[in-house]
Amino acid sequence: MAANPSMAYEQGRTAYAADQLLVDIADYALEYEVQSPEARRIAQHVVLDSLGTAILALRFPECAKHLGPVVPGVIVPHGCRVPGTRYELDPVHGAFNIGCMIRWLDYNDTWLAAEWGHPSDNLGGILAVADYLSRVRIAEGKAPFRMRDVLDAAVKAHEIQGVLALENSFNRVGLDHVLLVKIASTAVVTAMLGGTRDEVVNALSNAWLDGGSLRTYRHAPNTGSRKSWAAGDATSRAVRLALMAVNGEMGYATALSAKTWGFQDVLFQGKPLKLARPLGSYVMENVLFKISFPAEFHAQTAVECAFALHPQIKDRLDEIDRITITTHESAIRIIDKKGPLHNPADRDHCLQYMVAVGLLHGELTAEHYEDEAAADPRIDALRDKMVVIENPQYSRDYLDPDKRSIANAVQIRFKDGTETANVECEYPIGHRRRRAEGLPKVIDKFEGNLLTRFPKPKAAQILELSLDLERLEQMQVNEYMNLYVI
Repeated sequence: MAANPSMAYEQGRTAYAADQLLVDIADYALEYEVQSPEARRIAQHVVLDSLGTAILALRFPECAKHLGPVVPGVIVPHGCRVPGTRYELDPVHGAFNIGCMIRWLDYNDTWLAAEWGHPSDNLGGILAVADYLSRVRIAEGKAPFRMRDVLDAAVKAHEIQGVLALENSFNRVGLDHVLLVKIASTAVVTAMLGGTRDEVVNALSNAWLDGGSLRTYRHAPNTGSRKSWAAGDATSRAVRLALMAVNGEMGYATALSAKTWGFQDVLFQGKPLKLARPLGSYVMENVLFKISFPAEFHAQTAVECAFALHPQIKDRLDEIDRITITTHESAIRIIDKKGPLHNPADRDHCLQYMVAVGLLHGELTAEHYEDEAAADPRIDALRDKMVVIENPQYSRDYLDPDKRSIANAVQIRFKDGTETANVECEYPIGHRRRRAEGLPKVIDKFEGNLLTRFPKPKAAQILELSLDLERLEQMQVNEYMNLYVI
């Protein structure tokens, strides 16, 4: 978006126009008051779901090896806590730890639009900063942050990331969606740190000037574990830039629109970045939960279809001639994979692999992506029989703001010429249209994840406090995070 000459702010003694997008995001981060009861209720579930998913990730050594201080043994006075551990870290690396845990299993919330992403990735920075600042404030005799502040910050971060994603497709220019985590976290965290409007703009400008990670690590032949820590890295970088800004570091007024050297010309093919709608609470109200199984979201309904077909085909595997998966354009572009799959990160972004596991077992867990489960020869035998085709209506409904469906269908043809029904699912259980069915299962998922790390009495204590929204909102952030210390 071009600079608006009517909107100037001062850097030192010089007044100059800032890109309007920077100003709009800063004003929202600083001034918006969350009024929507629905947004607050969903934010509560998002926080619980994200923390539960983070706890579950501790079971996986490849995640756990990234956790702890940069220099082993370092303890930070008033440091933020890392859930499920005894670590006390500075908020920059604390954000990396928490963000890495939340994202590791590809099991936290999702937003699908022209750009994809996982808005709860921002909780890495939000929780780390809120916890750290609360402990510092208490030491100084000041009031700490409350969990209500965390919920408000989550609504804002979701909104910034999600609305930017509606019509700005970074994947089409090869950039990864964690860029939007960095932008959203930067705005919200700078505001949490007490930043002024100019300081939020300064921090945001530096976040855009960083550019963005390439999507290389999400696609064959380079799919790898970086996709599981990239969001933690992004929200951590946001905290660093926010701290620099409130410490007086300068910003760059036309970081987006500068001719030749701005973000838009260098990395976005000269197209102006835009907000598709006014910033409010739309994204939190419509965010998608991953509830029943960890799978890249474009495949969620396909896996539900596979579960439905499992009883019919589990004893007829050798009779299968062809498996037809009907899907939408985004799924084909991202997760339609043939050939060898080299690691869990490769497998959980393969539509055919996830459907095959669903057909074989009638369930899909994080363990199904590990090498031991993947060694089952029946998985690749089923993959070899799969044909993936696009239904143009599915692709249109995916982008329709009134539908936002993620439709898939699966049908199996046997060697004798008979076929199963074409099992279709338009909306996954985590969709807003299935909230009544889905939200209780979010709580079940949270409780189950807690029990992988904590004894039953401790898990029950966390659950009881977390489900009482009024009580949760009034809790000091440091006290709530203390509940997760082992």
